[in-house]
Amino acid sequence: MPDTHGPHLIRGARPLGGDPVDLLLADGRIAATGRDLDAPEGARTVDATGLIALPGLVDLHTHLREPGREDAETVASGSRSAAMGGYTAVHAMANTDPVADTAGVVEQVWRLGREAGYCDVRPVGAVTVGLAGERLSEIGAMADSAAGVRVFSDDGICVSDALLMRRALEYVKAFDGVIAQHAQEPRLTQGAQMNEGSVSDRLGLPGWPAVAEEAIIARDCLLAQHVGSRLHVCHVSTRGSVDIIRWAKARGCDVTAEVTPHHLLLTEELVEGYDPVYKVNPPLRTAEDVQALREGLADGTIDIVATDHAPHPAEAKETEWSTAAMGMVGLETALAVVQRTMVDTGLLTWADVADRMSAAPARIGRVHDHGRDLAVGQPANVVLYDPAAAVDVDGAAMVSKSGNTPFRGMTLPGRVRATFLRGTPTVLEGKIQ
Repeated sequence: MPDTHGPHLIRGARPLGGDPVDLLLADGRIAATGRDLDAPEGARTVDATGLIALPGLVDLHTHLREPGREDAETVASGSRSAAMGGYTAVHAMANTDPVADTAGVVEQVWRLGREAGYCDVRPVGAVTVGLAGERLSEIGAMADSAAGVRVFSDDGICVSDALLMRRALEYVKAFDGVIAQHAQEPRLTQGAQMNEGSVSDRLGLPGWPAVAEEAIIARDCLLAQHVGSRLHVCHVSTRGSVDIIRWAKARGCDVTAEVTPHHLLLTEELVEGYDPVYKVNPPLRTAEDVQALREGLADGTIDIVATDHAPHPAEAKETEWSTAAMGMVGLETALAVVQRTMVDTGLLTWADVADRMSAAPARIGRVHDHGRDLAVGQPANVVLYDPAAAVDVDGAAMVSKSGNTPFRGMTLPGRVRATFLRGTPTVLEGKIQ
């Protein structure tokens, strides 16, 4: 990354969509705010007229693939992709090869993130050894490692054994950790290819019932409350799941939940063309589910937006539906999709977006130097976003090594113009630095 250290004076930005102010970034922090600030000697001035300033985004659910699948993504390429999307911190999921189930592997991922320097990479530790669901991984050692892991997940595979899930929830209490569950009852989804319903019947594809997600969420909310631990539900996708989480919160369960951008916008009808770019776990659901997810995010039942950025090499997606890999890239388009589905529809304000995409994920992941207000003295993790822009999505033009975006060919609103990590620009004028 080029050496672009030194003070930066951001002119005329609109923090959280409010009135224009100047922001002076120096020595890794926000040094001053106000109107018509004087530029210190050597400061670089950034014209942010018409741009919204948000705290740097934090993603609780990213697949960076390294180690083991560097053909799809690396920590460096994924970090650059994150910066282009306005992210200053991401959590790298554990389903790598080798699996991130030891202190050694999580420290490797953490070091690779530091060396790349485009965003802070926080490794997620596996709940079970090898994601096999048989015995707990080195949870304590990963928590005590240099990476300081606080989020543990077998994402991609459900921790379906109730006793093992209980033990994991009990274990992470000792250091204020959280278990992030991939809610999918395996016996109900064997061979499933898409959402179970009239579309799957018509296409002749094995269906993925909503109850397979909802049953695990209900069980785990009760387990978390029983042991007094923190539970986070990954990629909520059904109306019933929103209802269960709302009920669990009302009864005092310490549960948080996420929704992906693609589940906020896309529906199962897209599968009718058998294009594997729309194959994802959990599957795209119905329009009624999409509406419930939007409402749940708006009222706080769903706490955050998380990308579930899942890059794949072209050959894993450009094949027949039944053999294609599941997953979609999402880091570079997340903020635009949230603008289209939540802000432009009046469901969220920009202050709400800052909460759902920065403050709340940082709080859940215990990332204490991210998700802060844009106030004097706070870390200078800032994204400048142009809500009036429009971008024609092209997977081939993305910074990620993979281009398997479900939004290809769409015109999405908004564009990240600049991202600052502790006052150093990782993106300027819409270009990676």
